[in-house]
Amino acid sequence: MKSQKTQLKLEEISMEDVELSIHSRIIGHVLYINKEDLVKTVLEDKRIVKADVEIAKLGESVRIIPVKDVIEPRVKMEGPGGVFPAFIGPVETVGSGVTRVLRNTAVVTTGRRIVGFQEGIVDMSGPGAEYTPFSKTLNIVVVADPIEGLEAHAHEEALRVAGLKVAAKIGELAREVKPDSVKTYEFEFPSKRKMDLPRIVIILQALAQGLLHDTYLYGMDCKNLLPTLLNPLELADGAVVSGNCVSGCDKNTTYHHMNNPLVEECFKRHGKELDFAGVIVSPSKVALKDKELCAYYGDKIAQMLGADGAIITEEGFGNPEADMMMHARNLERMGIKTLLIGDEFAGPEGEAEPLADSTPEADLWISTGNANEIIELPPMERVIGDDRTLEVIAGGRKKLDGTLVTEIQAIIGATNGLGYTKLRCVGI
Repeated sequence: MKSQKTQLKLEEISMEDVELSIHSRIIGHVLYINKEDLVKTVLEDKRIVKADVEIAKLGESVRIIPVKDVIEPRVKMEGPGGVFPAFIGPVETVGSGVTRVLRNTAVVTTGRRIVGFQEGIVDMSGPGAEYTPFSKTLNIVVVADPIEGLEAHAHEEALRVAGLKVAAKIGELAREVKPDSVKTYEFEFPSKRKMDLPRIVIILQALAQGLLHDTYLYGMDCKNLLPTLLNPLELADGAVVSGNCVSGCDKNTTYHHMNNPLVEECFKRHGKELDFAGVIVSPSKVALKDKELCAYYGDKIAQMLGADGAIITEEGFGNPEADMMMHARNLERMGIKTLLIGDEFAGPEGEAEPLADSTPEADLWISTGNANEIIELPPMERVIGDDRTLEVIAGGRKKLDGTLVTEIQAIIGATNGLGYTKLRCVGI
């Protein structure tokens, strides 16, 4: 088979501030946005009756709740397709050409009515800010309220699409701005065997359970898909989009998919320490036979690629651990070494059984933290969204002084299964 090399350049513009303005534009390293223009874009969807846009910055006494998704603004400059294919861009394979990125910025979606009970929190200051990467980004927060009686799945879709539309619209502002830096990535598919280097694949488990636990690949609900092999560069253009209302701590937002840290690390080591062979998106479904089918099918792809090792990532907790163990068992029996990455739910003191499933073959696990740990979040001067959901998310409760006592599972990205977190294990 002839080897095909794909190249993607990420042209990065480092933003230092964001402000509301009469005109949307970028001057220097400051992003100016017209609120009314963005609100008009959101209200194009008649399922949304009211919308607003607010700004949240590092160090401010601000709480964003309930957080639905986080998206990084980008725009396709050259090459096939566009960002967020099938949602914003055309249905065309992405991951090549030139994409321009507004670094340090994020579009965050929320509303004054919760979509599912497992939404999340982003605090821009205080102890909670230490647990989420999105306390460090310049956040353009889209507050969208649905029409009365809107069914939950339609509500989720309306918020999901609104966030993508706003991120793409802001990304368009980067077209006329000179980038600060350029990162160039190259991927051969199938990759040529490097000398004495282990061939590694990433098995990206994607929630596909229904009940608002959904992920989209090129606009297709992963519930309807078998495991799919991707060029890793497709992720950077938004080929995978979050539709999840899973616990905030281990939700893979769209931002996480676009900035997958494991993909970044594999590219850094490609040709030096390892031979990076691709990403297999493996849906985590509900029925046992569907789990078994996806595990066997995804593992077959890894075997056909000639993989020596597989990194298996978790999204969510509990049920998806059965999928992880099936992958580990199958792959190890094929002679493919496995590394599993995910969080634990080990009780507030860390003394409970941390995982819902296990297998002897899964003997290498990287923990991204115990999501049951308790944290106290002080009241904030400004709340974007709806703080009435505080006591719904992750079983939180309020003290008389307004302090929220909750598990860190309520915080967006706190124990992210891709390793996009500051938490780590320390031997004692």
